[in-house]
Amino acid sequence: MSSQKSTLPIPTKHNTADEDLVRQGTLNVDPFAPPEVYYGQSHGPRKVGGKGRTYSAVSPPYSPLDVAHSPYDPKPYNKRWTLPSRGIVADAHGTQIEPSKSSVSAFKAPLRRTSHDAQGNTPRRYLCNVEDTLSTLLAREDTDHNIQITIEDHGPKTIQLGTAASGGYRHFDVRGTYMLSNLLQELTLAKKYGRKQIVLDESRLNENPVNRFARLIKDQFWPNLTRRIDGGNIAAVAKDPKDWTANPHPRMYIPVGAPEQFEYYTRIAKKHPELKLEVLYLNADPSNEEYVRDLNEAPGLLAVAMERIADTPDGHPDYRGLPFVVPGGRFNELYGWDSYMETLGLLVNDREDLCEAMVKHFCFCIRHYGKILNANRTYYLCRSQPPFLTDMALRVYDRIKHKPNSLQFLKDAILAAIKDYYGTWMSKPRFDPASGLSRYVPGGLGVPPETEASHFVHVLMPYATKHGMSFDEFVKAYNYGHVYEPELDDYFLHDRAVRESGHDTSYRLEKVAAHLATIDLNSLLYKMECDIARTIRAFFGDKLQIPPEWQAPGQETFEISSTWDRRAKKRRLIMEKLMWSEEKGMYFDYNTVKKQQTGYESATTFWAMWAGVATPRQAQLMVEKALPRFEVHGGLVSGTEESRGPVGLSRPNRQWDYPFGWAPQQILAWTGFLRYGYDEEAQRLAYRWLYMCTKAFVDFNGVVVEKYDVTQQISPHKVEAEYGNQGSDFKGVATEGFGWVNASYVYGLQIVNAHMKRALGAVTTWDTFKKMTEGHHGDAEQADFEAPAHVHVAPHVREAAAMRDGSALSSPHNGHGEEVDGNEGHDQEHFHEAQSGDDLHGHEALPHSHEFEREHGSASGASS
Repeated sequence: MSSQKSTLPIPTKHNTADEDLVRQGTLNVDPFAPPEVYYGQSHGPRKVGGKGRTYSAVSPPYSPLDVAHSPYDPKPYNKRWTLPSRGIVADAHGTQIEPSKSSVSAFKAPLRRTSHDAQGNTPRRYLCNVEDTLSTLLAREDTDHNIQITIEDHGPKTIQLGTAASGGYRHFDVRGTYMLSNLLQELTLAKKYGRKQIVLDESRLNENPVNRFARLIKDQFWPNLTRRIDGGNIAAVAKDPKDWTANPHPRMYIPVGAPEQFEYYTRIAKKHPELKLEVLYLNADPSNEEYVRDLNEAPGLLAVAMERIADTPDGHPDYRGLPFVVPGGRFNELYGWDSYMETLGLLVNDREDLCEAMVKHFCFCIRHYGKILNANRTYYLCRSQPPFLTDMALRVYDRIKHKPNSLQFLKDAILAAIKDYYGTWMSKPRFDPASGLSRYVPGGLGVPPETEASHFVHVLMPYATKHGMSFDEFVKAYNYGHVYEPELDDYFLHDRAVRESGHDTSYRLEKVAAHLATIDLNSLLYKMECDIARTIRAFFGDKLQIPPEWQAPGQETFEISSTWDRRAKKRRLIMEKLMWSEEKGMYFDYNTVKKQQTGYESATTFWAMWAGVATPRQAQLMVEKALPRFEVHGGLVSGTEESRGPVGLSRPNRQWDYPFGWAPQQILAWTGFLRYGYDEEAQRLAYRWLYMCTKAFVDFNGVVVEKYDVTQQISPHKVEAEYGNQGSDFKGVATEGFGWVNASYVYGLQIVNAHMKRALGAVTTWDTFKKMTEGHHGDAEQADFEAPAHVHVAPHVREAAAMRDGSALSSPHNGHGEEVDGNEGHDQEHFHEAQSGDDLHGHEALPHSHEFEREHGSASGASS
């Protein structure tokens, strides 16, 4: 085993000139630069004539002798001199605050003070003492003491900051929740980078919120969600908060086909005994249920793909883990369908390097573990997640096809997808031969180990009482088959299936998931079949040879496109027969045991449009009949309230049901509508989702969370459902957001037009935007307009007025005869302001989404 040679190539050394330039920094920094550039440059003194970003701690100390002469006498002050910072002038009670004598800043005194209201052409910059300003800001504005400034705080919502040009003498107000929360975020970042005093561009405080949101995603959120697994960080990433054993310590499990990784991690463990790292080989069959159950006594991290780098000084082969993006800040594992959704956003931000690496990780998992895992921990060895590999690989290939070995990358991904298709989704128990459809039916024995057994105490305790055992005794006896409880077996069978579906949890799937051929899974498999067929035909001469390492048991040694075309056509016909409802205009999950549709209305019905399963007529019916049942204030709700049923103490809400909305449902629906030519619907839905995310971002200190209550207009990120809401627990500044919401935001901005982006920047609701752009209000006002007798009106103007229909409405009404409330008036005011402004920074150059999707559809083999 250890004699096997590594096949990983040693990559060529990258050009680090750009990285060196970033490290050195410049004096003229972009006001929207990433924080590591904006705050992380050298702390050296300013150069004469330069536009430095900071007044650092090396400035001369304050001394009364320095200010003995009048600051208005130019002669003694032709050299640099110092004065205390005047950035903070009063506390919450209006008491003057004396700045510390160490708070100094160097500048040349102006010959003459100008008017407070006079403004030059230079953008305003503030001089801030970081610690003092931060302390005062929190004391005044953070009234609920959560180190965030939100609309729920009741401070004065204003603070005065001194300008850098005046050395802190001239003061201007910074007002409102949004600007104050941005100030808090910037000060928090400056403190993180060790800054004592900063010159802060006002443009960072009043930045268009859409621009700021998108910029944070690109510059901060993606980097902070990026992980590697190798010797450099194994102690942190291998530590498992779900290790419930008596002796938790990092363990690394290596598949038998990767001996180079076993040798590498063994060397790391010996070199650093303080890590207490245990390196173990997995069994040849790592998905054996009894073996995986036994691993629960010693859970650990599973190896993923690595790249060969230069050998160590003592001649050992050395490796580095390929990067990947995790869903949220507390995760360190490579997750399944989260990675696909993140890829869509990463490609918008030109991070195809990360996307390529994640595809390679999935290929590694399929080759060595037999499937794309829920995540790379031992307790997930029997469980997969929704399969998106072919679409993911084709999108990445389209961006890297000019690079060497890009075709080999695509080939490896298609080979892996074929193996996953046969071995996971078209094999029992997931495949149901009676219907010809597939289900989520993962293997496993006993209580799901990644969830602490106490999570199921209400389920297990009656059985423990029945057998006269304590809770812990019963859990161990049940896990090892010492007691026989078929009802519990059935319960956990469905529980594991819900988790494999990614939709954990929902009343759509609860206690029945393993029996359901879901519309989401079978749409994905249809798309996979189409992608494989077209890729084989377009790139591999209509015959793809299958190497032994990718060979699925009992399958041919080569593949041709016509086989996959027939499979896709067959699945489409079955889905139409068993899952389509003409009356409802949507697809439903099919119960393979009861042999009937479930009738549960779920937003996953639109996955059929994303995959191309629906005919044009079916797509039209879905838009006409299904869409109105799911469209709410913030986009698409996961399921209808009618299907969910009543909730209460005995029947709590589930996070994948009404009223919650999730980024994957939005993304796939937008893409599906664009695919069938429903551009207006796609833009409207994208606008609703983007507005909701932007509104929460503006009102709640930059919050970006895992899921939203899409029916709420004020605080949609505050949800009451199991597992909490990742991304909402932060201090000062949000640093990661949440992976697929980050992706949905930048992806959605490719779908809405420039007009919509400006309205989103003014935080304008969809209803207000619609009324202001339909023209009813303005047309109606002009229809009844009569010019004074002495004013000449051109004939074409009279003709145009005569052709208009509608009647004049008084100002408190909109173009539909409805009364306009105060919020709408506020939205309209901001909307008009937005129209006169410049277009959103950095987005006009991006391709319009529906053109991009159509181009990509032909490149990726998407079904028409």
